[in-house]
Amino acid sequence: MQLTLFIAAAILYAVCALLPSRQGSAISAVTAVAWAVHGAALWPDIVSNGTLRVGFAFMLSAALWISVAAYWIENRNFALDGMRRMVMPCAAVAAILPPLFPGNLMPVQDQSPAFGWHVAVAVSAYSTLTIAAFHAVLMALQEARLHTKSAKKGWFTGALDQLPALLTMERLLFRMIGIGFVLLSLTVLSGIVFSEQLFGRALRWDHKNFFALLSWVLFAALLAGRRWRGWRGKTALRFTLAGFATLALAYVGSRFVFEVVLHRGFV
Repeated sequence: MQLTLFIAAAILYAVCALLPSRQGSAISAVTAVAWAVHGAALWPDIVSNGTLRVGFAFMLSAALWISVAAYWIENRNFALDGMRRMVMPCAAVAAILPPLFPGNLMPVQDQSPAFGWHVAVAVSAYSTLTIAAFHAVLMALQEARLHTKSAKKGWFTGALDQLPALLTMERLLFRMIGIGFVLLSLTVLSGIVFSEQLFGRALRWDHKNFFALLSWVLFAALLAGRRWRGWRGKTALRFTLAGFATLALAYVGSRFVFEVVLHRGFV
């Protein structure tokens, strides 16, 4: 049943990506159905019978699941059809990854209740900054489109032309980064202060903690630069993508290496 739901979600996401922009109501409906099917397949498989399934595929799939919800909400207030063309194909791939890479089961029945909150906040932070990264790429493409002389419109370039003005896109970007930074700060802080309660051991400065903290520093520098130096444009986009890349290395990237390349279990 779970495999069927994962495949159905992937197909629905792909259909949503291919629907023409003028079919706004159909896009909204298909997105909602795909998101619901994806969630029905994903979450019972992640948390069940006192265990937590961990792995890069489930983390990535959960991040895209929340990112789809963020897109759906934002698209009701702004014309973000270009975002759909980026998020939906990625969500389709992410929906099919868990059955292919099942990860490992981690017992959590004896864990502190704070552990569940830590994981939930961490996934939310990663998801919010994932959609911010999509947004940054979209802004870079939008800016490049403004400077091109070609009037040719394709499947994706037509959607770029329908996006809000760059200044509006920039305000949306920093709103998402602000929310993501607060969630990331809570994740890092809880991991440092309550490490022994959460994980049963004192804090280790391993690759996950190093890259998570480096990502926090990059986003903090970006928000500080925006506040006091007026950073914007390409500088903001570079910091956003660098911060997201280091955050991806903190868990998804490292877990991919351990699971797929090295064929090792939970670390």
